[in-house]
Amino acid sequence: MSGFQRFEDIEAWQKARELTKQIYALSNDGQSARDFGLRDQIRRASVSIMSNIAEGFGRGGNKEFAQFLSTAKGSASEVQAQLYVALDANYINQEQFQHLYDLTQSTGNMIGGLIRYLSKSDRRGVKYE
Repeated sequence: MSGFQRFEDIEAWQKARELTKQIYALSNDGQSARDFGLRDQIRRASVSIMSNIAEGFGRGGNKEFAQFLSTAKGSASEVQAQLYVALDANYINQEQFQHLYDLTQSTGNMIGGLIRYLSKSDRRGVKYE
């Protein structure tokens, strides 16, 4: 795994950022923009992925970082569940659903890989390389 010195260097964070941009864009238009509960929930969940990766990285130690990554991975699953709600309510079509679901899945997979890496590493400092 290549090293990173800032949370912005983490590929999973970069993917989570892209996912969040796409969730915000999609929820700005159409019926989903008027469903404030769903719109706010899916936005919060996508932002939570990014935020927990960044916060965990900033904590320093691998154990704490892994805990925050676990929360981020859970938020990715929450986004996927909310995508089903949007699909079932006909706010998004199958193609939009599948694209966002797959992006969320790959983000979660990257987070899972990072958790596994941290669990095998004995580094304790904030400089993950």
